[in-house]
Amino acid sequence: MAHTDVQEILGALKDVDFPADKDELLRAAKVGGASGEALKALRGIPPDRYDNRDQVARSVRVDPDSDLGHSTAQQAEQARKGGKPGLSQHLRDAPKPPVEDELDR
Repeated sequence: MAHTDVQEILGALKDVDFPADKDELLRAAKVGGASGEALKALRGIPPDRYDNRDQVARSVRVDPDSDLGHSTAQQAEQARKGGKPGLSQHLRDAPKPPVEDELDR
Protein backbone atom coordinates (compact mmCIF):
# COMPACT_ATOMS: atom_id res chain seq x y z
CA MET A 1 0.00 0.00 0.00
CA ALA A 2 1.33 3.41 -0.92
CA HIS A 3 1.71 6.22 1.59
CA THR A 4 -0.04 8.86 -0.46
CA ASP A 5 -3.59 10.08 -0.87
CA VAL A 6 -6.14 10.04 -3.65
CA GLN A 7 -5.92 13.80 -4.20
CA GLU A 8 -2.17 13.63 -4.88
CA ILE A 9 -2.67 10.86 -7.43
CA LEU A 10 -5.56 12.59 -9.17
CA GLY A 11 -3.59 15.84 -9.20
CA ALA A 12 -0.81 14.12 -11.14
CA LEU A 13 -3.43 12.90 -13.63
CA LYS A 14 -4.99 16.29 -14.31
CA ASP A 15 -3.97 16.28 -18.00
CA VAL A 16 -5.14 12.73 -18.80
CA ASP A 17 -7.65 12.30 -21.61
CA PHE A 18 -10.06 9.58 -20.54
CA PRO A 19 -10.65 6.78 -21.30
CA ALA A 20 -7.10 5.70 -20.50
CA ASP A 21 -5.40 2.43 -19.67
CA LYS A 22 -2.96 1.79 -16.85
CA ASP A 23 0.13 2.48 -18.99
CA GLU A 24 -1.28 5.82 -20.14
CA LEU A 25 -2.05 6.77 -16.54
CA LEU A 26 1.49 5.92 -15.43
CA ARG A 27 3.03 7.95 -18.27
CA ALA A 28 0.81 10.93 -17.48
CA ALA A 29 1.63 10.72 -13.77
CA LYS A 30 5.37 10.74 -14.49
CA VAL A 31 5.00 13.77 -16.77
CA GLY A 32 2.73 15.39 -14.17
CA GLY A 33 5.47 15.14 -11.54
CA ALA A 34 3.91 12.42 -9.38
CA SER A 35 5.84 11.34 -6.31
CA GLY A 36 7.39 7.89 -6.08
CA GLU A 37 4.61 6.84 -3.73
CA ALA A 38 1.91 8.01 -6.15
CA LEU A 39 3.56 6.08 -8.98
CA LYS A 40 3.78 3.02 -6.74
CA ALA A 41 0.05 3.29 -6.04
CA LEU A 42 -0.74 3.56 -9.76
CA ARG A 43 1.44 0.55 -10.57
CA GLY A 44 -0.78 -1.43 -8.19
CA ILE A 45 -4.07 -0.81 -10.02
CA PRO A 46 -5.58 -3.52 -12.23
CA PRO A 47 -4.52 -3.35 -15.90
CA ASP A 48 -7.92 -2.13 -17.08
CA ARG A 49 -9.25 0.76 -19.09
CA TYR A 50 -10.47 3.65 -16.90
CA ASP A 51 -13.27 5.92 -18.10
CA ASN A 52 -12.79 8.71 -15.54
CA ARG A 53 -10.94 9.85 -12.42
CA ASP A 54 -13.52 8.27 -10.09
CA GLN A 55 -12.67 4.83 -11.43
CA VAL A 56 -8.97 5.49 -10.81
CA ALA A 57 -9.71 6.75 -7.28
CA ARG A 58 -11.68 3.60 -6.49
CA SER A 59 -8.94 1.31 -7.80
CA VAL A 60 -5.82 2.85 -6.28
CA ARG A 61 -4.60 1.55 -2.91
CA VAL A 62 -3.68 4.28 -0.45
CA ASP A 63 -3.65 4.61 3.32
CA PRO A 64 -7.18 3.68 4.45
CA ASP A 65 -7.75 6.85 6.43
CA SER A 66 -5.95 9.19 4.05
CA ASP A 67 -8.91 11.32 3.10
CA LEU A 68 -12.17 9.74 4.20
CA GLY A 69 -12.19 10.27 7.97
CA HIS A 70 -13.68 6.87 8.74
CA SER A 71 -13.73 5.68 12.32
CA THR A 72 -11.88 2.55 13.41
CA ALA A 73 -15.19 0.65 13.44
CA GLN A 74 -15.94 1.71 9.87
CA GLN A 75 -12.46 0.67 8.73
CA ALA A 76 -12.97 -2.74 10.36
CA GLU A 77 -16.31 -3.11 8.56
CA GLN A 78 -14.64 -2.29 5.26
CA ALA A 79 -12.02 -4.98 5.92
CA ARG A 80 -14.70 -7.58 6.70
CA LYS A 81 -16.81 -6.82 3.65
CA GLY A 82 -15.95 -8.18 0.30
CA GLY A 83 -15.86 -5.85 -2.63
CA LYS A 84 -15.66 -6.19 -6.33
CA PRO A 85 -12.18 -7.12 -7.56
CA GLY A 86 -9.93 -4.10 -7.84
CA LEU A 87 -11.99 -1.94 -5.46
CA SER A 88 -9.79 -0.60 -2.70
CA GLN A 89 -10.86 -1.71 0.74
CA HIS A 90 -11.10 1.84 2.05
CA LEU A 91 -13.66 2.77 -0.63
CA ARG A 92 -16.14 -0.01 0.16
CA ASP A 93 -19.40 1.11 1.69
CA ALA A 94 -19.07 1.39 5.46
CA PRO A 95 -22.12 2.75 7.25
CA LYS A 96 -21.64 4.07 10.75
CA PRO A 97 -22.12 1.43 13.46
CA PRO A 98 -25.42 1.88 15.37
CA VAL A 99 -23.60 3.15 18.46
CA GLU A 100 -21.77 5.89 16.54
CA ASP A 101 -24.93 6.78 14.66
CA GLU A 102 -26.82 7.21 17.94
CA LEU A 103 -24.03 9.27 19.50
CA ASP A 104 -24.20 11.70 16.56
CA ARG A 105 -27.87 12.49 17.23
